[in-house]
Amino acid sequence: MTGDNSDFEQYGLETLAVRAGQHRSNEGEQSEPIFATSSYVFQSAAQAAARFSGDEPGNIYSRFTNPTVRVFEERLAAMEGGSSGVATASGMSAILATCLALLKSGDHIVASRSIFGTTVMMFTNYLAKFGVETTFVDLADIHAWRSAIKPNTQLSFLETPSNPLTVMADIKSMAQLAHDNDCILVVDNCFCTPALQRPLELGADLVIHSATKYLDGQGRCIGGAVVGDEERVGKEVFGVIRTCGPTMSPFNAWVFLKGLETLGIRMRAHSQNALALAQWLERQPAVEHVYFPGLESHPQHQLAKQQQSDFGGVLSFEVKGGKDQAWRVVDSTKLLSITANLGDTKTTITHPATTTHGRLTPEARAEAGIKDNLLRIAVGLESIEDIKADLSRGFNGI
Repeated sequence: MTGDNSDFEQYGLETLAVRAGQHRSNEGEQSEPIFATSSYVFQSAAQAAARFSGDEPGNIYSRFTNPTVRVFEERLAAMEGGSSGVATASGMSAILATCLALLKSGDHIVASRSIFGTTVMMFTNYLAKFGVETTFVDLADIHAWRSAIKPNTQLSFLETPSNPLTVMADIKSMAQLAHDNDCILVVDNCFCTPALQRPLELGADLVIHSATKYLDGQGRCIGGAVVGDEERVGKEVFGVIRTCGPTMSPFNAWVFLKGLETLGIRMRAHSQNALALAQWLERQPAVEHVYFPGLESHPQHQLAKQQQSDFGGVLSFEVKGGKDQAWRVVDSTKLLSITANLGDTKTTITHPATTTHGRLTPEARAEAGIKDNLLRIAVGLESIEDIKADLSRGFNGI
């Protein structure tokens, strides 16, 4: 597979995760090298002119062309089933680059009300300044999506499963609705990754990633990516990266490459631990409700089984009481990491109402279903019995 990416289709996901995108140099290296260089030397003035004009392919400047970053882009695109991928400095910059590339003043977005709180802030506080309007609707209510679409709607944006309540969207139905109305469907695939869900195969047009999460897998680096077709991603989104510069560093790209190699194994292990924890939480007297698509009690359990190969590593639950009781659970942990990040080998716990969704208005949080007694756990790879024991400390007395 090295040196020729034309035959990706014949390989399985696990093989793509290890091999796709690698182009060995004359040194014959086994592992992908880190090209820590800002610029590249041309053989002549004519070659430099040809590179800058696009007449000759090749490296120009590491803001937008770097061999290590390119391997990551090609590998992730192959795993998602896309023809083009663009790496960015963060997951949020991936969303921003997509919007800058595909929208203009006067356009309209329909977005899930259940998306990441910072994405809501981007749409309402910043894109709105430039004349891009956003209507937020319930993720699972396709009739609400249909009603929200306007003649100037250009983009539908969603996460599935949602953060943090694990609400599911029927990607096939959402893609059909978007295409029937001449707009594109963008799916944030952060929670599942291509190891568990491939939105492009289900009809989505673009896939967004925060590589910081499961693609890395060990909480080391910040990064993002957009995957899709050659025109929208390879030309339009790439043009934003080249001009505006929300660039992924070569070192971070290399770290993400190493993360991709073990992605399938990790996601299966995360999913196994999360299901075991969710089932245990349902039996705890201090817990009012558990949100996890792997539970048969989840209203969209069957949909999750249809469009995902497993259920992922993120769950949420509501404790009896309010914020004080939720904070007590968090503060009583000794093993779990109190942080808003997710996708790590280490289990993390956070209180969404005061962290990930803390900048939303109380009304917006209520509409999104983020209650004061809600906690989110990204289940790691520790012993599941140790995770249970750590949480039990905070449940006592609730």
